[in-house]
Amino acid sequence: MCGIVGYVGKRSAQDVLLDGLEKLEYRGYDSAGVALALDGGIRVVKSKGRLTQLRQKLAAQALAQSFCGIGHTRWATHGEPNDVNAHPHVSQSGDIALVHNGTIENYSVLKTALEEHGYSFKSETDTEVLVQLIDYIKSTSNCSLEEAVREALLQVEGAYAVAVVEKNDPDKLVVARKSSPLVIGVGENETFIASDATPIIGYTDQVIYLKDNEMA
Repeated sequence: MCGIVGYVGKRSAQDVLLDGLEKLEYRGYDSAGVALALDGGIRVVKSKGRLTQLRQKLAAQALAQSFCGIGHTRWATHGEPNDVNAHPHVSQSGDIALVHNGTIENYSVLKTALEEHGYSFKSETDTEVLVQLIDYIKSTSNCSLEEAVREALLQVEGAYAVAVVEKNDPDKLVVARKSSPLVIGVGENETFIASDATPIIGYTDQVIYLKDNEMA
């Protein structure tokens, strides 16, 4: 089982994400990564192997403090376990980052259509197809991130829990689910998301379980 965490608020997003990923280790994984909203863009750091290796990479980079981000632990499904296939995945524009649990059954059809519109792909994952699709819809429709996520998911066949962050709106997380669990924790001027309540209960006891086909 893959694991998702996310945070937006007043704490160090990096610390919250790493703490949450550690609490999701029981689900098993072969790679881990985070995407942090920083001044000037989204910074993605990810690594094959254990969470310890991700911590070491982040410590070496000594990034500026971020207050919004998403993180993920992955079991390889589409594509071997390596740094490139690890989540989060970033759009070709560099403006959007996404983590995803589940399987996009029609990803090859969507991928072919996006390639015809000039998109190229770095990974072997179905998840990268989704973030590029969101990017394409947003750039061609001039719509909000949540509208682009909603439209993209209407084209997706399969199961998903997703969390998305955007360069141009670094105080916002967009999340959605279908047949894959996602939990929201509501704190005081801060919000947490996770695959289950385990990473959240240390911060707040106010928890919302998203239902199928819901967004937040």
